[in-house]
Amino acid sequence: MDRGTERADPPHGVAAAGRIPLAVVVVDREGLVSHWSRGARRLFGTAREEAVGRPVADLLPVSGALPEDDEAAPFGAYAAYDGLGPDLESSLDGRLFYPAAGRARLTAADSDRIDVLWWAYPLVGPGAERLLVLAADAGALRPEDADAAGAGAAVERIAPGFALHTDFPGAEDLARRLPEILPSMSVGESARIVSQVLELGYPVLEFSQNDRVPVTPDWGVPRRTERKERRQRAAAAALSGEPLPQDAEDEAEDLEFVAVRERLEFLNEVSGRIGTSLDLSRTIVEVSRAVVPRFTDVAGTYLREQVVAGEGFSDGVPDTTTMWHRVALEHTDEPGRWDDVVPVGEAMPFPAHTPFFQCMTTGEPVLVPRISEQMGHMIAAQFEKRDIRPLITGRSMLVVPLKARNVVLGFMILLRHPERVEFNDMDRVTGAELAARAGLVLDNARMYTYQESVAETLQDSMLPHIAPRMSGCDIATRYLPGTLLGRVGGDWFDSVKLPGSRTALVVGDVMGHGLNSAAMMGQLRTAVQTMAALDLPPAQLLRNLDDLAQRLGEHYLATCLYAIYDPIASELEIANAGHIPPVLVRAENGRSDLLELPTGAPIGVGGVPFESVRVRVAPGDRLVMCTDGLVEVRGEDIGVGLATLCESAAHPAASMDDACDTIIRALNTRGGRKDDVALLMARLNGIEPEDVAQWRIGHDPREAGRARAAVREQLHVWGLGSVADTAELLVSELVTNAVRHSHSRPIDLRLVRGETLLCEVDDDDHTLPTLLSAGRLDEFGRGMRVVSTLAREWGTSRTGSGKTVWFELTLPLR
Repeated sequence: MDRGTERADPPHGVAAAGRIPLAVVVVDREGLVSHWSRGARRLFGTAREEAVGRPVADLLPVSGALPEDDEAAPFGAYAAYDGLGPDLESSLDGRLFYPAAGRARLTAADSDRIDVLWWAYPLVGPGAERLLVLAADAGALRPEDADAAGAGAAVERIAPGFALHTDFPGAEDLARRLPEILPSMSVGESARIVSQVLELGYPVLEFSQNDRVPVTPDWGVPRRTERKERRQRAAAAALSGEPLPQDAEDEAEDLEFVAVRERLEFLNEVSGRIGTSLDLSRTIVEVSRAVVPRFTDVAGTYLREQVVAGEGFSDGVPDTTTMWHRVALEHTDEPGRWDDVVPVGEAMPFPAHTPFFQCMTTGEPVLVPRISEQMGHMIAAQFEKRDIRPLITGRSMLVVPLKARNVVLGFMILLRHPERVEFNDMDRVTGAELAARAGLVLDNARMYTYQESVAETLQDSMLPHIAPRMSGCDIATRYLPGTLLGRVGGDWFDSVKLPGSRTALVVGDVMGHGLNSAAMMGQLRTAVQTMAALDLPPAQLLRNLDDLAQRLGEHYLATCLYAIYDPIASELEIANAGHIPPVLVRAENGRSDLLELPTGAPIGVGGVPFESVRVRVAPGDRLVMCTDGLVEVRGEDIGVGLATLCESAAHPAASMDDACDTIIRALNTRGGRKDDVALLMARLNGIEPEDVAQWRIGHDPREAGRARAAVREQLHVWGLGSVADTAELLVSELVTNAVRHSHSRPIDLRLVRGETLLCEVDDDDHTLPTLLSAGRLDEFGRGMRVVSTLAREWGTSRTGSGKTVWFELTLPLR
């Protein structure tokens, strides 16, 4: 049918047409009509041009509710689903902030009063719309079909295509259909309305073969007076011991069946909406939103302090000192009404006399049919300088525990508006089952958060905090955890200070994920640091590391890239154990290339030799080392990632940190990364020849005096006379020890001026000096104690031909 063609008014009965007219009215925040459908024109007699922009209360004046004994009413008096009050006036003037439905008589233009069924959905969020109102002519149903069987059955008999459904279409489908009902609204504008209506979880009423609109179910029920009479007869029979009358028995069975079915549908619906992720914060919000407004009007969620922090806690019963964090608050009241009085994030204990304490200590739901003024005052006493009595007094309250494995994690406070039916015993059972399911989901999220926190703590403790400056080079690093569950992995980086102003640069990757991989990574990293301190060549270090992995007995493989940078010789010595090659960016022309290295086998394979390669570098060159998680994406050739790495590494940057960020942005935005990533970048600044002074000293004890004089003279040349006395004293101690303990090879003395003053003394004796406790009369043992006291830092290491002893002094600010 052409949408622009006005349809003929439908006949009075539904059987002929197979459907009833539907009026759709949208009200803005000023209470003015912003949309008036064709169905509204037919039902209320006012044209769209006259309706839009007028106050809705003038167009839909309520002329009185239907009396309960009105036998002419085909459905009897309307009892709203789940206690949503039948107050159309309050919905229209903005006094109700939750979905409502009911039956009312309206005074229409140029006609008598109209008996309508109505549904009102308050709209929140951006946009001018405040209320979506649906209305249908109750008189359109044939009176002879509106018997005691209820309207639902009558509808099904009259028009099979006009029935209640629980398998409603998705939000996208309904968003596409809604503009057919609201022609002035686009799909994008209607999507917000649709999503809010679907959030209610209500079934869908099919008004025709093509259009479905969301409504409250079970809007036709037997009259209240009939139900009351049946219940009275059933109660009298129970007291007298007589069997139930057939109509009362049927009523009880029908009501029980309908109630149980609705509760099961609700619980299944909630179960499908919570626990969609293991993120604790998201799970908390899902649990709170799942019950509002279908089951309750206000839902406040409280969790133990340790649960919020992702920590473990004892299984003991909570007490009056237990701190509870308010982690979520959902409600259907006007926006902001609860925010200042009970803000999310507040932590507080609960006194023993409150229903909340009773719930969390017994682990059972606590039902308060109506909060009296006395109880409201008792609860409000916990809130300093805030009066919450207007928010809670007169409302029905149900407190349900959130527990899992017999441990109370928290609780939910559920409140219903005074206009809504009170919580009952069936609600208590429903609430308990709801809380049990929510508690299990929250506990899973809590345990995941706790385990993730432990894993990340372990990972952080194993990753070193590298100094941004080493001798002759600047260093920047990045670590990105994996995107898989259990994000902790085995990637690491490190830098180790070596004799001769050299620096060892390391990047490694233990294959696999999880705590075992992280633990293996920690063992290998410690081993690398220990062997680097022995000043082993790169190939020999990897050989020893492979032997160690075999002895550990772990079935793990690891790749490793180990490089030694000598800033004085301007040289890199690198060995590779199955790792992706590093990138060298030349300062001279900005060109970046993958270094060609012997690949080697991963650590743990065993029996495979490793080779070292020496590479000449220039001041300003940059070395980029990373793990394969940065360049490898599933379904893509790794060569693409390596090419992107080279390109991004060559990009000019203001700082080392900016250069790392450029690489991460270029490679981490491609999508598909699941592995963790370690990235180390070193700018090889080098040390200028004029900042290095060295001498060769013989074995004559008088050489110590010559060494002192040479050092003093050089420091004055460098303008460092302020540290000359200390340096002269410490050099004398080291040279004297070297002369005393060395054998045949001359002693080498070297000074290096950089961020600090470095002094190194090298001899052919393999015995490392140690700190001794010298007595007052001892002639020896005080030299290294003096060095340890006066030097900024000092150390020793073995070399291939002996040992090196060194110290550093802090230089004055230039």
